[in-house]
Amino acid sequence: MNRFLAHTGAKYPIVQAPMGWIARSQLASAVCNAGGFGIIETSSGETENCIAEINKMKELTDAPFGINLPLLFLRDENMIRFVAESGVKFVTTSAGNPQKLIHILKEHDIIVYHAVPTVKAALKAVEAGVDGLVVEGGEGGGFKNPEEVSLLVLLQAIREKVDVPMIAAGGIVDGRGMAAAFAAGAEAVQMGTRFVSSKESPVHDNYKNAIIGAEDVGTVVLNKKSTPCIRALKTNKTLEIFEEGVMPKDMFAKIRDLYFGGDMEASAGLAGQSAALIHGQKSVAEIIEETVTGFHNICDRMGRFAKEKGF
Repeated sequence: MNRFLAHTGAKYPIVQAPMGWIARSQLASAVCNAGGFGIIETSSGETENCIAEINKMKELTDAPFGINLPLLFLRDENMIRFVAESGVKFVTTSAGNPQKLIHILKEHDIIVYHAVPTVKAALKAVEAGVDGLVVEGGEGGGFKNPEEVSLLVLLQAIREKVDVPMIAAGGIVDGRGMAAAFAAGAEAVQMGTRFVSSKESPVHDNYKNAIIGAEDVGTVVLNKKSTPCIRALKTNKTLEIFEEGVMPKDMFAKIRDLYFGGDMEASAGLAGQSAALIHGQKSVAEIIEETVTGFHNICDRMGRFAKEKGF
């Protein structure tokens, strides 16, 4: 059996990325109710609001869901303790070393997948005792490793070293991307930019339309010589920062003005290169159904190649 499905109880191995302020009950419950696996964010640092969103999920869906814990951004162990005792059985960790805190989660029989951008990070996470990995290619949006490794290369390189289930993240919006990721060793896919632009996403239409209108070269990587390094949509603001080479420390102070107010110059609109493959707003249910159908159609065609030993 697919190990990710066994770990989560989801219907389909399609995960919604835990995007700060965006990945809350409205979007995550829609993903869960459509057969995917929604994840609630805690990277916003709004502990009380995130706890409320986790509790609200239990009212909006009967399906299983997960929570993300960005280890470096947690002010204390309160959120981790709450998550451990919340009844949720699947957690992704990111932005830090899971070794220090994984014991708290494992004491409560929680399955833990850690997000990794390199082979070295993957080996450390597996050694720390995680159950699986979220493998993040450089194509993806949001916070990135400045030494970008493409998803296709990273999946294969990690699979050569370890045999744990992998969720592929970066550049995936449909069944074609999902089939490619599975061929390289993944057992699930994670989509962020695709779900940000969905009808159920809580963000402003200006942000959704900017994603939909982006070209293949419509994103830029900022702050490669400092932290945090991010991939975002090209705007006047982000291109100016790219030329300067250093991102201002208050870059995300007005991120909600962009996300929910529609001011695309207020901050950086995080998005992956997959924006070039998104051509309109669709419901979460449509996105998941089309992704699953496309995946199976491609696998059927590839299966015929194998059966006939042809190309």
